[in-house]
Order: sequence, then structure tokens, then C-alpha cells
Amino acid sequence: MSDRFKQGRPIALANWLLVTAAMVVIMVAVGGITRLTESGLSITHWSPITGAVPPLSESAWQAEFDLYKATGEYRNVSGPAGMDLAAFKFIFFWEWFHRLWGRLIGLAFALPLAWFWIRGAIPAGYKGRLLALLALGGLQGVFGWFMVRSGLSATMTDVSHFWLSIHLLTALVTLGGLVWTALDLRQFAARGAAQARWTLTATWVGAIVTVQLLLGAWVAGLNAGLASDSWPLMQGRLVPEYDGSQGILWAATHDPYLIHFLHRWWAWIAVGALIVLARRVKPLERKASVAIHTAFGTQILLGIATVLTGVALWLAVAHQIVGALLLASFVWGAHVLGRR
Repeated sequence: MSDRFKQGRPIALANWLLVTAAMVVIMVAVGGITRLTESGLSITHWSPITGAVPPLSESAWQAEFDLYKATGEYRNVSGPAGMDLAAFKFIFFWEWFHRLWGRLIGLAFALPLAWFWIRGAIPAGYKGRLLALLALGGLQGVFGWFMVRSGLSATMTDVSHFWLSIHLLTALVTLGGLVWTALDLRQFAARGAAQARWTLTATWVGAIVTVQLLLGAWVAGLNAGLASDSWPLMQGRLVPEYDGSQGILWAATHDPYLIHFLHRWWAWIAVGALIVLARRVKPLERKASVAIHTAFGTQILLGIATVLTGVALWLAVAHQIVGALLLASFVWGAHVLGRR
């Protein structure tokens, strides 16, 4: 057994990364609840340290509520709907917990990383990648604040769906990086093998899946899931009416009806691409192929059910969770193809 193989503690590192990946999946779920309950603008400031502690007195709660009352969301939506302090506390909780869980993920990554580093337990070639994942986590927090800030003006009633998509996709890229690195470390522990390579198949399938995830983020950001409660038709038509007055590109990035349409039908292109990936993976590792098929099959059913129920909260959140698991299964399959 080579000295390089004996170096470090790859299995311990892989398990730690997979636990962190599970925390990111939970984060995606909490973020989905935060979005669906319109909680994202309830905290109007970013306090990385002191923000971990919620208001502890009635006067502190009232001060937070007063800050929220200055937002366009309160003035034009929740205020006229009769929101009181008790209702504000409910939406505040989800945004606060979303941010708290992000802090916990940061600690769960940074503290073990420092410990493994000091103990010399990180195999050669992995330190830079682990630091990059740490930086991605920090960037995720920054993007989250930019997203919130985009909705805080007196004229806005929601956050920018562009910033929401950047925030979500950064989380999913981080999830993918965690899973890929954990799989590399497991391969290293088992066979002392080199890191997997990124293949051409992974590139084009990944691009198609990324478009679908982007469209899903825009659907969430624009509340476009409510554009139709029927399937497969929308408004009794295959292609719904949409605002094309500013051109098709603007409509495809801003109009909730067209974005909903694109998301529901691009899904089948993504399914076709994932079937190709799964077929190529099956002879190499059947479990990864089964995971891919299970993930996209479940995701399609949840997507249809979410539409038919008028975006029931638990179904919409489940749809978002399985979306994250679908991304993880894609990374697993891509890693199998790239093994040497």
C-alpha cells in the first residue's frame, strides 16, 4: 500500500462531507418553506453574528415589525391583508431559522475542516477543493442577503427572481461539490484511485438539468406555480397566453405563464437526458442508475401534484427536496462515468 494511500483519513472526511450535504438538502427544504410562506422579507437587515438571536422582548419584536412595515410587501400585500404582530412572528421564524441553519452549516463545515487540517488528515490534492467549498458556502450567505435586499424597496412586493435563482443554484452547486468530493474520497480509500474526471456526457446532461433547475427557481420567485392548476393543459391550451409585448426573450425570463410552461415541458427533455445518463451508468454501478430513475420519476409526479393542488405547501416543499436529491443522483452518476 503506497504512502499516498495511507495518508489522511478519507472515509472520515467523506462521511463528514455527506453529513454536510444532508444539511444542505434540509436547507433547501427550509428555504422552500420560507419562500412559500412569503417569509423572506421579514428580517430587513443582515447581522451575521447578533442575528443568530431572535427578538427576546415585546419591544424588540415590535421594532422588527416596524422595520418590516416599511417594505413594499407589507404596504401593498400583507398590511392590507391584515397582518398583525402574531402573524409577523410566524413569518419571522422561518426566515430566522433559514439563516440560523445556514450558520450551523458553516460551523459544521469550518470547524471539522480546521480539525482535519491541523491533524494532517486531509489527503494530498484535496485542501484547495475543501477551501473552495467553504468559500462557496460563504458566498451563498452573501447572495442570500443580496436576494433579500432586492425586495426591500418601498415599491417591491417580492425579491428578485434572478437573485433567488442565483441563491438556490449556488446551494445546489455546493451540494454537488460536496457529493462529488465525498465520492472521490471514498474511491481513494477503497482503491487509492485518482479523482474522477468530468465527462462529455456529464457536461451536456448537466447543462440540461441546470436549465430545468433555473426555470424551477424562476417559477418559485415569480409564484408562477399558481399560473395554472391543470395538467397537461394551461388555461385549456397547450401554450398559455403570455405577455410577449417586449419580445420572447423578456417573456421567457419574466412572464410567469411562459416560465411555468417552459418548466413543465423542459422537464421531459431533462428526463430524456437523465435516462441516457442512467443507461450508461447501469453497467458500471446499478445503484446509481436506480437512484437517477427514482429521483426523476418521483420529481415528475410531485411536480404534477403540486400544480393540481394549487401549490400545496407540503407537495411544493417535497418537490424542492427531491430536486436537490435529483441533483445529487446526477452527480453520483456523473462520478461513476468519470472513474478511472
